[in-house]
Amino acid sequence: MRPRSEGIPVASLLEKLPGFRFDALTVTGIDNSRAVVRFGAGIREQEVCLFHEGTATGDEYVTMLGEQVLCGMRERRGMPVVRFADGEYAFYRGSLRCNGLYEQAESVEAIREGIPAHAEDLRYAAETGILAPLVFPGNIGPVRRKFPAFWKRAGDDGAAYFLEFLRGHGVRLSETNYVPFYVVYAYLTSRAFAVAVDGRKVCILNADIDMASCAAWFSALSSRPSLVPVPIPASYVATRWDSMRDEVLHAVPADADLCLVGAGVGALRVCADIGRRFSIPALDAGHALNMMNDMEKKSDGARLYTDHR
Repeated sequence: MRPRSEGIPVASLLEKLPGFRFDALTVTGIDNSRAVVRFGAGIREQEVCLFHEGTATGDEYVTMLGEQVLCGMRERRGMPVVRFADGEYAFYRGSLRCNGLYEQAESVEAIREGIPAHAEDLRYAAETGILAPLVFPGNIGPVRRKFPAFWKRAGDDGAAYFLEFLRGHGVRLSETNYVPFYVVYAYLTSRAFAVAVDGRKVCILNADIDMASCAAWFSALSSRPSLVPVPIPASYVATRWDSMRDEVLHAVPADADLCLVGAGVGALRVCADIGRRFSIPALDAGHALNMMNDMEKKSDGARLYTDHR
């Protein structure tokens, strides 16, 4: 059943995004029931997301992402693939609410000082790679619902603010540089991705890395990439990346084919610099990486579009 989003003002946002629409994200073979059990039926509202008019289905988006990743590996092309959701939206708003499951910023001042570097990396990612913000009818503006004797304001405008932030820094979403947030999860947890990296050198940049679990994950999908662990700090990558960069990237082999990154809000900066320095795809893997590490609980349980049946 298609999720409901009645009463949510989508028209004003779409006027600023010509060529985009909201539609149901359906991916063949995906079962979201575990995520619904974990977070409640309301999570299904996120199954409606922003689509470009040139893309008809979720399957097309997953295929497009896969083709671009393969092309990036073959051609040795820098290609950051970065997701954005509540944590990033709070960060770019200068709010310490970005500190949720992980510590992302130590102060509002640290966020403010880091914005110019993030803006530069956003422009680079939009020009060379893919941006995957979570945009659904429930996070593009306040919703007014009627209660007895008064009106109550609910909902949030995190995605709308982020899209304005992008516009203000010269970044525009297009058919070629955008995929829905959950398409990245659907691709990274698919057999298609496992096949794409079979026999290739894949670096895993994360604070916690269980190599045996990662190898078992790929093996279960008949894939045997050469996995290289690259430890990265667990906190404040978003604000302190400049002081971490050289040590972290020194551990990435020059002949790596692809990197999977777990760095919270800092994933943008990490993926962008990997793209610049090594000319390869770098994917902000987030929860998918926790699944590969057999650490699903680290990111608070099951997520949408990660269960393939």
